[in-house]
Amino acid sequence: MSEQHGTDRRNTAEDTPGNTSGNTSRNASGSTYENILVETRGRVGIITLNRPRALNALDAATLREVVAASTALDTDPGIGAIVLTGSEKAFAAGADIKEMAGRSAPEMYLADWFAGWDAFTRVRTPVVAAVSGYALGGGCELAMMCDLLIAADTARFGQPEINLGVIPGMGGSQRLARAVGKAKAMDMVLTGRHLDAAEAERAGLVSRVVPAADLLAEALDVAGTIAAKSLPSVLAAKEAVDTAFETTLAQGVHLERRLFHALFATEDQKEGMAAFAEKREPRFTHR
Repeated sequence: MSEQHGTDRRNTAEDTPGNTSGNTSRNASGSTYENILVETRGRVGIITLNRPRALNALDAATLREVVAASTALDTDPGIGAIVLTGSEKAFAAGADIKEMAGRSAPEMYLADWFAGWDAFTRVRTPVVAAVSGYALGGGCELAMMCDLLIAADTARFGQPEINLGVIPGMGGSQRLARAVGKAKAMDMVLTGRHLDAAEAERAGLVSRVVPAADLLAEALDVAGTIAAKSLPSVLAAKEAVDTAFETTLAQGVHLERRLFHALFATEDQKEGMAAFAEKREPRFTHR
């Protein structure tokens, strides 16, 4: 998740950090999408899964569109956070079974099925998942790829692949175990049991639970708060936390310290500490 981009993501002086008002419909990079909706509100990008008849099942076309849109938003200098959401009934009810059912093992292996989602995990901009209704199989896995997971009180999470004679294939066994621990992950993966939003919060799978009617507003508020922070420090913070799951404690602490040192080269560090001393709100320029 620490992959560098060649694009300078600095905002202009006219940008208002954290502003999520003034809804502007847009397709990232001028692209036209069939399975998702893309818009921006201030410094927050919003990607909405939009296959209602299929309960937002994640087929190959949807994968390509989510990756393309998130990558475009990630390299947009005016975007500081991304919200990924679905419909009231389903965030995403799973991978598209019809697309896979007739394939052979060599076909799945040679195509490296689901490997395309790795590009989504390399998005450096923080992604907030706003989950309502079903987040099952690939839907649960996609939500876990995000940096924060906010759930409506109607949300249900599960990895029911065992009922289809397979196992999770988009990182579910690995991310779920890291999020909720071995015991709960084994329970879900081996039995296919679902967690409601309250149990998911207790288990540590989600960041917070809100009434369904407040879900998008809450997600936008959280994303707007993140987008208002200094972008260099946000990217460094995300890299540091992600590294905790990939390395030893000593190596992680070493990286954290080096990232901390590096931020003293930014204008935002000077502004942030000056604002604290002067008892005022900082005006970050993301430089």
